Amino acid sequence: MKPKLIRLLLSGFLGFVCLSASGQEKAEKIPIDHSYKPLTLNLSQDGSKYVRFIIWNQMWASVTKNNPGTLGVDGQGREFTTDIGIRRARLLAVAQVSPRFLILTHFGINNQTFVNGGAPGGGGTGNAGPLPVEVDPETGLGTANGRSAKKPQLFFHDVWTEFKVNDWLYAGMGLHYWNGISRFTSHSTLNFMAIDAPIFNWPTIELTDQFARQFGVYAKGDLGPINYRVAVNKPFAFGAGGRYDSATDRPIAANTLTDNWATMGYFSYQFWDKESNKLPYFVGSYLGTKKVFNLGAGWYHHAESTSSKTANGETRLHDMKLFGLDAFLDLPLSSTSQTALTSYAVFYSYDYGPNYLRNIGIMNVGFGAGTTQGGNGNSQPTLGTGSIFYTLHGFLLPESLLKDKGRLQPFVAFTHKNFEYFEQGNWQYDLGLNYYINGHQAKITLQYSQRPLYESFRRAGSAGELFLQTQIFL
Repeated sequence: MKPKLIRLLLSGFLGFVCLSASGQEKAEKIPIDHSYKPLTLNLSQDGSKYVRFIIWNQMWASVTKNNPGTLGVDGQGREFTTDIGIRRARLLAVAQVSPRFLILTHFGINNQTFVNGGAPGGGGTGNAGPLPVEVDPETGLGTANGRSAKKPQLFFHDVWTEFKVNDWLYAGMGLHYWNGISRFTSHSTLNFMAIDAPIFNWPTIELTDQFARQFGVYAKGDLGPINYRVAVNKPFAFGAGGRYDSATDRPIAANTLTDNWATMGYFSYQFWDKESNKLPYFVGSYLGTKKVFNLGAGWYHHAESTSSKTANGETRLHDMKLFGLDAFLDLPLSSTSQTALTSYAVFYSYDYGPNYLRNIGIMNVGFGAGTTQGGNGNSQPTLGTGSIFYTLHGFLLPESLLKDKGRLQPFVAFTHKNFEYFEQGNWQYDLGLNYYINGHQAKITLQYSQRPLYESFRRAGSAGELFLQTQIFL
C-alpha cells in the first residue's frame, strides 16, 4: 500500500491516543471519571419497569488497495482508494413494561460512503440512484453517472415483542436477531474485538434477511448451564435462480424465489460465568470483567431456497443447509495488572447448493467489473458452498501501561475458506489494536486486513486494507 496513505491513518490513530492521554494529564492530576448513568426512563418507582435507550456511532476511515481492474468514480483505473464514512449509526430502545413481557425496537443506517449508502431517486438533490460506471469496451475507461450517497434512509433492524412463559422459556415474534448457527451470527455490534465481524458469520446477509434479521417466531432461555435459542422464520423472497456454466461444465447455484419457512437454532454450554440472554446480542470481549468459557453449535435450514440448471437446461432445487461449531473464552489473567485473554474459534459447514459463491465488499467504493474473480474495490469471495474456519485472539495489556489514560488490546484473526467454486482453499488474516478510552463505550481501533485475489479459480495474489474506526455509545 502507498506509504503516505498508511502513514496518514497510522498518525491519525497515534494522534488520537496521544491527544487523549496528554489532554487528560494536563486537565486533571487524577483519572477522569468517564462513568455515566444509562439513558433510562423509569416506568415504576423501583425501576423494575423501564425504557432503556442505547445510541451508538461507528465511523470508518480507510485506505484500500483495490482489486485489479477497479475503476474510480471518474471512470479511471484506481489502484488505491481512500474514504471516510459511517459504518453504523443506530438507536435501540428496549422496554421492560412488565416481568412478563418486553418490546424492542432498533433502527438506524449502515455503510454510507462518499459514493453509496444514500437514498435512491434523489433527482435534483444529486442522488441519482445506484447507477454503475459505464465502461467503453474498446478503451476500458468510463464515467460514473452517479451513485446514491446522500440522505440515507433509516430502517428497522429489530422489531419484536416477547413474552415470558416460565423461568426457562421466553417466546417472541417479529423481525428478530435470535439467530442460529454460531455465537457470531448473533454478535453485538457494540463490542467487537476486531473492527467488525468477518461477515460470513451472517450467511444470508441482505439477500433473504434484512441486515441479518428475518421475520419469525423464536424461543429462548436457559436450561441449567445450557443457553438456547430456536426460531422458525419466513425469509424474505429473493432470487432469480442459478445457471449452468458451460465453460467449466458444472451447475452454479443461486438464490431462487420460494415461500418456504426456515428453521434455525443455537445451543451453548456455559462452563463458568453465565451470560445474559435478555437480549440476543453476544458480547465480543468482556475485557476481563467476566470469566467465560462456552462451547456452542447451531444450524440454519431453508428448503428449496436455491436452484441451479443442468446441461440440458433442467432446473434443480436445493436446500440451504448451514451448520456451525464454536468456542469462546474470556479469561482474566491477573487481578494486579488487570490483563485478560479473549479467544474465539468457529468452524462453518455451508451448503447452498452446487458451487454457490457470493462476493461481498464492506463500504466498497470501487467501480467497474474488476479483472479478478473477487470483483472490484475491496470485494472478495465471502460466502459459498464449502467450509470456513475462523479464529480471533486478543490480549488486554496491563492497566498500568497507559497510567489511567485507557487500555490497549492487540488482536489477530486468521480465516481459512475452502469453497467448492474454487480449486483450492486459502488463508487470510486481520491484525489490529484497540485503544479503549472507556471500555467499548469509547474506543479507537486500527486494523489491517488482507484478502485473496483469484484468477482462473486459483489464488493469484492478495490485497490489503487499512481501517481506522472511532466508536462511542451510551
